[in-house]
Amino acid sequence: MEQTFNNIIDMVQKLSLDEKEEVKFILDRSIVEQRREEIYNNYKDSKKEYEKSKLQFSDNMDELKIMVKK
Repeated sequence: MEQTFNNIIDMVQKLSLDEKEEVKFILDRSIVEQRREEIYNNYKDSKKEYEKSKLQFSDNMDELKIMVKK
């Protein structure tokens, strides 16, 4: 994997500026989409927990600290 990564970096460094900008654009879009998918999956998981009454809510800082440690 590391060798493949290094090869990719070497290839990208040899690209023209326009090509590098295009690669950057593609990567940026890909990262945005991946984050979006992650947020959506977290939403679905939370919704399931809510429906099973497993979510806990509080405005008390001490309780929140305990909930985070679980």
